[in-house]
Amino acid sequence: MKKLINNIIWIAALMMVFSSCEVEDIVDPNGPSAESFAQDATAADLQLLVSGLQSVQRVDLEFYFESINIVGREYWDLNNIDPRYTAELLGKNGVDLDNNGFLTTRAFAAKHRAMRNAHILIEAATNGQISETQRNGYTGFAKTILAYEKLLELNRLYENGIRLDTEDAENLGGYSSGYQAGLSGIKAILDDGYSDLGAAGDEFSFVLSTGYAGFDNPTGMGEFNRAIAARVAIYQNDASAALTALDQSFFDLAGDLNTGVYYAFSLGANDELNELFYVSGPELDRYAIHPTFLTDALPGDLRVTEKTEDWGEEVLADGLTGTHGIVLYDSNTDMVPMIRNEELILIYAEANITANPAFAVTAINMIRTGAGLAEYTGPTDPGSLEDEILFQRRYSLVGEGHRWIDMRRYDRLDELPIDRPGDKVHTQFPIPLNDQN
Repeated sequence: MKKLINNIIWIAALMMVFSSCEVEDIVDPNGPSAESFAQDATAADLQLLVSGLQSVQRVDLEFYFESINIVGREYWDLNNIDPRYTAELLGKNGVDLDNNGFLTTRAFAAKHRAMRNAHILIEAATNGQISETQRNGYTGFAKTILAYEKLLELNRLYENGIRLDTEDAENLGGYSSGYQAGLSGIKAILDDGYSDLGAAGDEFSFVLSTGYAGFDNPTGMGEFNRAIAARVAIYQNDASAALTALDQSFFDLAGDLNTGVYYAFSLGANDELNELFYVSGPELDRYAIHPTFLTDALPGDLRVTEKTEDWGEEVLADGLTGTHGIVLYDSNTDMVPMIRNEELILIYAEANITANPAFAVTAINMIRTGAGLAEYTGPTDPGSLEDEILFQRRYSLVGEGHRWIDMRRYDRLDELPIDRPGDKVHTQFPIPLNDQN
C-alpha cells in the first residue's frame, strides 16, 4: 500500500509542476547530458554531478533489492498490490521472468542511468578546470561507483552478461560472454579507479553524502573500492586476490560489523526516502520473512529477533503464509548498506576455507559471538566450512541481496525452498526486451 500511495503522490506532484510552470535551459544533475558538462566544467559543476550520481543511485533501489531477495527466498511480498511479486518472482507454475515487465526493467534502467551519470562525471572531470590531483579524485570515485553499479546488474543477469562498454550512450558495447567475463571487466574498472584514487592527494575537492562518513577522502574511497574488489574476487573464486583486496580495504576482524559505505536518505526537499523501510504488520506493509529463516535458525540468534517481527497472526496470500515481518530499518531515513565490515569478515572466512581453515574459524566465531551464539565446534573440512559460512551469510546479510547469489555461485539453488507445488527458483533475470537490439 505504501508503494501505491507514494506513486500516486509523485504522479500528482509531477502533474502540478508541469501544469503550473515552464522551465528552460536548466541542467538536471540527476540526469545530465554529456554536452552540458563536456568542456571546461568548474568545481561547482562537478559537485553537481557528484551529488547527482549519488542521488540517482537510490532511484528504484527497492526494485533491485526486493526482486533478488524474493527470488532468493529471503522474504515474500504479501501485500497483494501486484500478483507478480508472489507469482513471477517465485516461478509459480513454472513461469519465467518477463523480459518486458517492470520487475525486470525498472532495476535495469535505474542501474544504467547511474552508469551513465558516472560516465558523464568522468568526462567532465577529464576536461574540467581542475588540477590533475583533483581530477583523479573525481574519476577514481566515479569509476568505483560505475563498477559497483555494473556488479549489481551483472548479479541479476548472470550468464547473460552485461555491457561493459557503456561510455557512449549512442553506441553501447556488446554483452560480455557470460558472468565470469563480466566480473573480469568490472575488476578492471575497479583497478583503474583505485589507481586514480592513489594519485588523488589527501582530500577530495568535492563533498559526499553522510553515507560515506569515514570514506569521504581518497584513502577511504580506496578502501571502499578494495572492499568491492574483494567481493568480486570471491565471486571469481580467487581466494588469494580476495585476501589481497581485503588487506587494502577497511576490513577489521575485531571491528564494528556495521562500518561501511551506505546509501543515505533524508526528508529534505527533492531528496529520496528509504523505500526498503516497512511499517511492518498484518494490516500494514506485509513483507514476510521466509518461514525457513525462523525454523532453520539456531536458538538464541540475535539476528532473528533484531531483523524480524512477530505479527501475532497468519497472513495468507496466493498460497503463501507469513507470520513474521522483516524489519531491517527503523525509519524511512535509515541508511542502506552498499558493503559492511560484516560481509568483509565473511569474505575473509570464505577465502581461508582451504588454505587456512583455522583463520576461517576465527572469522566465523567473530560473527557467531556477535550474534549471541557459541563458537563454532564443527568439522573444518572445506565442505563443512562452506556450509557454515553460507549459513552465517544468510543470517548476517539477510535482505541485503546476497542469498540468491551465494547459493547460485555454489551451485546450490536447488536447496532453496519451493513454496508451492510447481514453483521454481530462477537462475537469472533476462535482458530486457528493449535492450536486446
